[in-house]
Amino acid sequence: MDKIRVIAIINPKSGTGSKDSIPERIAEAMPESKYEVVTRIVQAEGDAERFAAEAVSQGANMVLAVGGDGTVNGAACGLRHTDVPLAIIPCGSGNGLARHLGIPLNVKKALKIVTDFHVEDFDYCSVNDTPFFCTCGMGFDAWVAHKFAQAGSRGLVTYVKKTLSEYISYKPREYTIDINGQTVTERAFVIACGNAAQYGNNAFIAPHASMQDGMIDVTVIHPFNPLATPVLGALLFAKKIDKDLYVKTMRTSHLTIRRPFEEVMHLDGEPMIMPADLDIKIHPAGIKIVIPDNPKRKI
Repeated sequence: MDKIRVIAIINPKSGTGSKDSIPERIAEAMPESKYEVVTRIVQAEGDAERFAAEAVSQGANMVLAVGGDGTVNGAACGLRHTDVPLAIIPCGSGNGLARHLGIPLNVKKALKIVTDFHVEDFDYCSVNDTPFFCTCGMGFDAWVAHKFAQAGSRGLVTYVKKTLSEYISYKPREYTIDINGQTVTERAFVIACGNAAQYGNNAFIAPHASMQDGMIDVTVIHPFNPLATPVLGALLFAKKIDKDLYVKTMRTSHLTIRRPFEEVMHLDGEPMIMPADLDIKIHPAGIKIVIPDNPKRKI
Protein backbone atom coordinates (compact mmCIF):
# COMPACT_ATOMS: atom_id res chain seq x y z
CA MET A 1 0.00 0.00 0.00
CA ASP A 2 1.34 3.41 -0.99
CA LYS A 3 2.05 5.85 1.79
CA ILE A 4 0.00 9.03 2.18
CA ARG A 5 2.23 11.93 1.12
CA VAL A 6 1.85 14.98 3.37
CA ILE A 7 3.55 18.36 3.09
CA ALA A 8 3.49 20.11 6.48
CA ILE A 9 3.93 23.88 6.14
CA ILE A 10 4.93 25.37 9.50
CA ASN A 11 5.10 29.08 10.29
CA PRO A 12 7.21 29.39 13.47
CA LYS A 13 6.33 33.09 13.85
CA SER A 14 2.55 32.71 13.89
CA GLY A 15 0.67 33.25 17.15
CA THR A 16 2.50 33.49 20.44
CA GLY A 17 3.58 29.94 21.30
CA SER A 18 6.60 27.89 20.24
CA LYS A 19 6.21 25.51 17.29
CA ASP A 20 9.36 23.53 18.13
CA SER A 21 7.43 20.42 19.21
CA ILE A 22 5.08 20.38 16.22
CA PRO A 23 7.17 18.15 13.89
CA GLU A 24 7.51 15.53 16.61
CA ARG A 25 3.79 15.60 17.34
CA ILE A 26 3.00 15.26 13.65
CA ALA A 27 5.35 12.27 13.47
CA GLU A 28 3.57 10.65 16.43
CA ALA A 29 0.15 11.09 14.80
CA MET A 30 1.39 10.12 11.32
CA PRO A 31 3.70 7.09 11.64
CA GLU A 32 6.20 6.32 8.88
CA SER A 33 4.48 3.02 8.21
CA LYS A 34 1.50 4.88 6.73
CA TYR A 35 2.62 8.45 6.00
CA GLU A 36 5.45 10.18 4.21
CA VAL A 37 5.69 13.63 5.81
CA VAL A 38 7.89 16.42 4.48
CA THR A 39 8.19 19.58 6.61
CA ARG A 40 8.59 23.01 5.04
CA ILE A 41 9.31 26.06 7.21
CA VAL A 42 7.86 29.46 6.29
CA GLN A 43 10.62 32.06 6.34
CA ALA A 44 9.34 34.77 4.00
CA GLU A 45 6.12 36.14 2.55
CA GLY A 46 4.83 33.89 -0.21
CA ASP A 47 6.50 30.72 1.08
CA ALA A 48 3.27 29.02 2.17
CA GLU A 49 1.63 29.45 -1.25
CA ARG A 50 4.77 28.34 -3.07
CA PHE A 51 5.19 25.27 -0.86
CA ALA A 52 1.55 24.28 -1.40
CA ALA A 53 1.75 24.71 -5.17
CA GLU A 54 4.92 22.60 -5.23
CA ALA A 55 3.12 19.95 -3.17
CA VAL A 56 0.44 19.71 -5.86
CA SER A 57 2.99 19.36 -8.66
CA GLN A 58 4.88 16.71 -6.67
CA GLY A 59 1.81 14.54 -6.17
CA ALA A 60 1.12 15.15 -2.47
CA ASN A 61 -2.09 13.76 -0.99
CA MET A 62 -2.52 16.52 1.59
CA VAL A 63 -1.07 19.86 2.65
CA LEU A 64 -1.02 20.55 6.38
CA ALA A 65 -0.86 24.24 7.34
CA VAL A 66 0.49 24.89 10.84
CA GLY A 67 0.01 28.53 11.78
CA GLY A 68 -2.57 31.31 11.79
CA ASP A 69 -5.00 32.60 9.20
CA GLY A 70 -2.20 34.18 7.15
CA THR A 71 -0.39 30.85 6.84
CA VAL A 72 -3.65 29.06 6.07
CA ASN A 73 -4.48 31.67 3.42
CA GLY A 74 -1.11 31.20 1.76
CA ALA A 75 -1.35 27.41 1.67
CA ALA A 76 -4.96 27.53 0.48
CA CYS A 77 -4.01 29.89 -2.36
CA GLY A 78 -1.68 27.21 -3.70
CA LEU A 79 -4.40 24.53 -3.52
CA ARG A 80 -7.33 26.29 -5.20
CA HIS A 81 -9.09 24.24 -7.86
CA THR A 82 -6.94 21.17 -7.26
CA ASP A 83 -7.73 17.77 -5.76
CA VAL A 84 -5.20 18.22 -2.94
CA PRO A 85 -6.99 19.06 0.33
CA LEU A 86 -5.88 21.53 2.98
CA ALA A 87 -5.62 20.40 6.60
CA ILE A 88 -5.13 22.88 9.44
CA ILE A 89 -3.34 22.86 12.79
CA PRO A 90 -4.41 26.26 14.16
CA CYS A 91 -1.56 28.05 15.94
CA GLY A 92 -2.28 31.71 15.21
CA SER A 93 -3.60 34.71 17.09
CA GLY A 94 -7.21 34.51 15.89
CA ASN A 95 -7.62 31.23 13.99
CA GLY A 96 -10.82 32.45 12.36
CA LEU A 97 -11.08 29.81 9.64
CA ALA A 98 -10.26 26.90 11.94
CA ARG A 99 -12.81 28.07 14.50
CA HIS A 100 -15.48 28.43 11.81
CA LEU A 101 -14.81 24.90 10.58
CA GLY A 102 -14.85 23.43 14.09
CA ILE A 103 -11.19 22.43 14.05
CA PRO A 104 -9.87 22.18 17.64
CA LEU A 105 -7.17 24.57 18.82
CA ASN A 106 -5.57 21.70 20.72
CA VAL A 107 -2.79 20.24 18.55
CA LYS A 108 -3.45 16.61 19.45
CA LYS A 109 -7.18 16.92 18.75
CA ALA A 110 -6.56 18.82 15.52
CA LEU A 111 -4.19 16.08 14.35
CA LYS A 112 -6.92 13.52 15.02
CA ILE A 113 -9.16 15.45 12.60
CA VAL A 114 -6.32 15.41 10.07
CA THR A 115 -5.79 11.66 10.25
CA ASP A 116 -9.54 10.96 10.13
CA PHE A 117 -9.31 12.67 6.74
CA HIS A 118 -12.88 13.79 6.14
CA VAL A 119 -12.71 16.16 3.14
CA GLU A 120 -15.37 18.56 1.84
CA ASP A 121 -15.53 21.27 -0.82
CA PHE A 122 -15.71 24.93 0.28
CA ASP A 123 -16.11 28.32 -1.31
CA TYR A 124 -13.45 30.98 -1.32
CA CYS A 125 -13.60 34.64 -2.33
CA SER A 126 -11.37 37.18 -4.02
CA VAL A 127 -10.79 40.93 -4.04
CA ASN A 128 -9.44 42.11 -7.41
CA ASP A 129 -8.40 38.47 -7.97
CA THR A 130 -6.52 38.26 -4.66
CA PRO A 131 -8.02 35.30 -2.72
CA PHE A 132 -9.36 35.21 0.80
CA PHE A 133 -11.00 32.31 2.57
CA CYS A 134 -12.40 33.69 5.82
CA THR A 135 -13.14 37.43 5.77
CA CYS A 136 -11.96 40.62 4.18
CA GLY A 137 -12.65 44.10 5.45
CA MET A 138 -12.05 47.79 5.05
CA GLY A 139 -12.35 50.67 7.44
CA PHE A 140 -11.45 50.53 11.09
CA ASP A 141 -10.84 46.77 11.29
CA ALA A 142 -8.36 46.95 8.41
CA TRP A 143 -6.59 49.91 10.01
CA VAL A 144 -6.27 48.00 13.29
CA ALA A 145 -4.94 44.95 11.39
CA HIS A 146 -2.36 47.25 9.80
CA LYS A 147 -1.26 48.60 13.20
CA PHE A 148 -1.31 45.11 14.73
CA ALA A 149 1.02 43.85 12.00
CA GLN A 150 3.46 46.65 12.86
CA ALA A 151 3.41 45.85 16.59
CA GLY A 152 6.34 44.13 18.19
CA SER A 153 4.20 41.40 19.76
CA ARG A 154 1.24 39.23 18.76
CA GLY A 155 -1.79 37.85 20.58
CA LEU A 156 -5.22 39.02 21.68
CA VAL A 157 -3.94 41.48 24.30
CA THR A 158 -1.90 43.37 21.71
CA TYR A 159 -4.86 43.42 19.32
CA VAL A 160 -7.19 44.85 21.97
CA LYS A 161 -4.64 47.53 22.88
CA LYS A 162 -4.32 48.58 19.25
CA THR A 163 -8.09 48.66 18.84
CA LEU A 164 -8.54 50.95 21.83
CA SER A 165 -5.66 53.26 20.93
CA GLU A 166 -6.77 53.76 17.31
CA TYR A 167 -10.50 54.09 17.96
CA ILE A 168 -10.51 57.74 19.04
CA SER A 169 -8.72 59.12 15.99
CA TYR A 170 -10.23 56.98 13.22
CA LYS A 171 -12.52 58.79 10.74
CA PRO A 172 -15.25 56.81 8.90
CA ARG A 173 -15.14 56.75 5.09
CA GLU A 174 -17.83 57.01 2.41
CA TYR A 175 -18.23 53.99 0.12
CA THR A 176 -20.26 53.40 -3.04
CA ILE A 177 -21.42 49.80 -3.29
CA ASP A 178 -22.87 48.05 -6.36
CA ILE A 179 -24.70 44.99 -5.10
CA ASN A 180 -27.62 42.87 -6.36
CA GLY A 181 -28.42 45.31 -9.14
CA GLN A 182 -28.50 48.36 -6.88
CA THR A 183 -26.05 51.16 -6.08
CA VAL A 184 -25.94 52.37 -2.49
CA THR A 185 -23.74 54.90 -0.73
CA GLU A 186 -22.72 54.12 2.81
CA ARG A 187 -20.75 56.17 5.31
CA ALA A 188 -19.21 53.34 7.24
CA PHE A 189 -16.94 52.63 10.17
CA VAL A 190 -16.39 49.08 8.88
CA ILE A 191 -17.39 47.09 5.81
CA ALA A 192 -16.68 43.38 6.15
CA CYS A 193 -17.26 40.64 3.59
CA GLY A 194 -17.57 37.18 5.09
CA ASN A 195 -17.07 33.84 3.42
CA ALA A 196 -16.77 32.45 6.95
CA ALA A 197 -18.54 33.83 10.01
CA GLN A 198 -15.79 35.32 12.13
CA TYR A 199 -12.59 37.33 12.25
CA GLY A 200 -11.13 34.97 14.83
CA ASN A 201 -11.23 34.67 18.61
CA ASN A 202 -15.01 34.02 18.20
CA ALA A 203 -15.72 37.57 17.05
CA PHE A 204 -18.60 36.90 14.64
CA ILE A 205 -18.71 39.71 12.06
CA ALA A 206 -20.95 37.69 9.69
CA PRO A 207 -22.81 35.35 12.05
CA HIS A 208 -24.92 33.62 9.39
CA ALA A 209 -22.15 33.07 6.83
CA SER A 210 -21.65 29.63 5.33
CA MET A 211 -18.66 28.52 3.29
CA GLN A 212 -20.80 26.18 1.21
CA ASP A 213 -23.67 28.39 0.03
CA GLY A 214 -22.06 30.34 -2.82
CA MET A 215 -22.78 33.66 -1.10
CA ILE A 216 -20.83 36.51 0.52
CA ASP A 217 -22.25 37.97 3.74
CA VAL A 218 -21.65 41.74 3.77
CA THR A 219 -21.73 43.60 7.11
CA VAL A 220 -21.75 47.41 7.18
CA ILE A 221 -21.19 49.08 10.54
CA HIS A 222 -22.24 52.72 10.40
CA PRO A 223 -20.63 55.40 12.59
CA PHE A 224 -21.94 55.00 16.11
CA ASN A 225 -22.05 56.81 19.43
CA PRO A 226 -19.08 55.76 21.59
CA LEU A 227 -21.57 54.85 24.31
CA ALA A 228 -22.83 52.09 22.01
CA THR A 229 -19.42 50.43 21.83
CA PRO A 230 -19.97 47.94 24.69
CA VAL A 231 -23.27 46.80 23.17
CA LEU A 232 -21.72 46.35 19.71
CA GLY A 233 -18.85 44.41 21.23
CA ALA A 234 -21.18 42.14 23.17
CA LEU A 235 -23.29 41.45 20.07
CA LEU A 236 -20.16 40.71 18.04
CA PHE A 237 -19.17 37.90 20.38
CA ALA A 238 -22.77 36.71 20.87
CA LYS A 239 -23.27 36.09 17.10
CA LYS A 240 -25.88 38.85 17.00
CA ILE A 241 -24.14 41.89 15.54
CA ASP A 242 -26.70 41.91 12.70
CA LYS A 243 -29.34 42.85 15.30
CA ASP A 244 -27.70 46.19 16.15
CA LEU A 245 -29.32 49.42 14.89
CA TYR A 246 -25.98 50.66 13.54
CA VAL A 247 -25.46 47.54 11.40
CA LYS A 248 -26.72 46.73 7.91
CA THR A 249 -26.29 43.29 6.33
CA MET A 250 -26.56 42.10 2.72
CA ARG A 251 -25.88 38.85 0.85
CA THR A 252 -24.60 38.45 -2.68
CA SER A 253 -22.27 36.46 -4.91
CA HIS A 254 -20.58 39.56 -6.33
CA LEU A 255 -20.20 43.21 -5.39
CA THR A 256 -18.03 46.18 -6.20
CA ILE A 257 -16.99 48.87 -3.75
CA ARG A 258 -15.59 52.29 -4.64
CA ARG A 259 -13.59 54.13 -1.98
CA PRO A 260 -12.34 57.73 -1.97
CA PHE A 261 -8.72 56.58 -2.48
CA GLU A 262 -6.49 53.52 -2.30
CA GLU A 263 -6.08 52.41 1.26
CA VAL A 264 -5.34 49.49 3.52
CA MET A 265 -7.78 46.61 3.81
CA HIS A 266 -7.34 43.17 5.30
CA LEU A 267 -7.72 39.75 3.72
CA ASP A 268 -7.95 36.99 6.32
CA GLY A 269 -6.51 39.43 8.84
CA GLU A 270 -3.46 40.29 6.72
CA PRO A 271 -3.34 44.03 5.90
CA MET A 272 -2.43 45.23 2.42
CA ILE A 273 -2.84 48.40 0.38
CA MET A 274 -5.55 47.88 -2.25
CA PRO A 275 -6.89 50.18 -4.98
CA ALA A 276 -9.85 52.50 -4.47
CA ASP A 277 -12.06 50.32 -6.69
CA LEU A 278 -12.65 46.78 -5.43
CA ASP A 279 -14.26 43.82 -7.20
CA ILE A 280 -15.28 41.12 -4.71
CA LYS A 281 -16.68 37.77 -5.77
CA ILE A 282 -17.29 34.21 -4.61
CA HIS A 283 -15.71 31.08 -6.10
CA PRO A 284 -18.02 28.17 -5.20
CA ALA A 285 -16.47 24.87 -4.14
CA GLY A 286 -12.99 26.08 -5.09
CA ILE A 287 -10.98 24.55 -2.22
CA LYS A 288 -10.98 21.16 -0.49
CA ILE A 289 -10.48 21.19 3.29
CA VAL A 290 -10.13 18.46 5.92
CA ILE A 291 -12.75 19.04 8.64
CA PRO A 292 -14.44 17.18 11.51
CA ASP A 293 -17.03 14.70 10.29
CA ASN A 294 -20.07 16.32 11.86
CA PRO A 295 -23.16 16.30 9.60
CA LYS A 296 -25.15 18.48 12.02
CA ARG A 297 -22.71 21.40 11.85
CA LYS A 298 -23.56 24.32 9.54
CA ILE A 299 -20.41 25.43 7.73
